[in-house]
Amino acid sequence: MFSAWKLEKATASLVDEAQDLADKLAQAKPHVVESHAAAARFWAAFYLSTGQNLHALMDWPPASVVRFARAAQTKIAALRKQRAYESSDGLAVWLHTARAVTEPRVAPVVRDIWQRLMAAGPNADSMAQDLMQDAGLAFDEARRVPNGFDVQDDGSGSV
Repeated sequence: MFSAWKLEKATASLVDEAQDLADKLAQAKPHVVESHAAAARFWAAFYLSTGQNLHALMDWPPASVVRFARAAQTKIAALRKQRAYESSDGLAVWLHTARAVTEPRVAPVVRDIWQRLMAAGPNADSMAQDLMQDAGLAFDEARRVPNGFDVQDDGSGSV
């Protein structure tokens, strides 16, 4: 019984962390959302250059997703220690995406995060291009949502 409670508490914590990011994006000024969108695209390009397609996380073996999530947590902590908050926030989007692959209860919140990133203004694209160019990475063609996290229109017209 205690282990079930502990597991539930851990899962609720993952959902809460993702919800915190979704809420932050919902209340943020447009340039902040654009920054998150650009940083998320940067990290997708960075990992693709190492042979890891983050847009295909849903198709990765479960153990690989868990390893990526652990490595991302470590990298985020290091980036925050260096005060590279924008970069760490972009990687956090992918951390939550990986967590949603392994814990389906996180998925609705992650879809909300991706919906907000996809709705970011056009500066997100130029910012992403600048980040990739500065790092010597190939520029991707367009914004896109990871496989399995397509934004679903609920017909309400709201984001």
